[in-house]
Amino acid sequence: MTDTPASPFRTATTIDRLNALSRDTAIVALGIEFTEIGPDFLRATMPVDARTRQPYGLLHGGASVLLAETLGSTAGNLCVPEDRICVGIEINANHVRGAREGVVTGTARALHVGAGTHVWEIRIEDARGRLVCISRLTLAVVARAAR
Repeated sequence: MTDTPASPFRTATTIDRLNALSRDTAIVALGIEFTEIGPDFLRATMPVDARTRQPYGLLHGGASVLLAETLGSTAGNLCVPEDRICVGIEINANHVRGAREGVVTGTARALHVGAGTHVWEIRIEDARGRLVCISRLTLAVVARAAR
């Protein structure tokens, strides 16, 4: 018998809503698109093209980190009440394989979801399912500022 992990998500949303919230941001500028919400994960894709490559033709590490923080922060914000928001306070990334073309897919899963902090793991893989980057993001849970 296998255990099914409990969902950390408190807020119901849709892929269309997440992509709409990304308008006019760096997320859209780099071509990042949310693609799937699972019971314990959030997934998005990003093209490896002129927007995301470094001068040597490889996926830029900074673009991978932007994808990782986008996924982890968005997933974290699905886990908190409306009067709270998650903000990144630390991220690390290990770039383990280069990607030169196609699309990479990032998947965020919670390692810890607490009242004051979250820790998320984000795996970024190439189209063949090979690990390109592994990242860990720490989020602080703070009061949402009045608009």
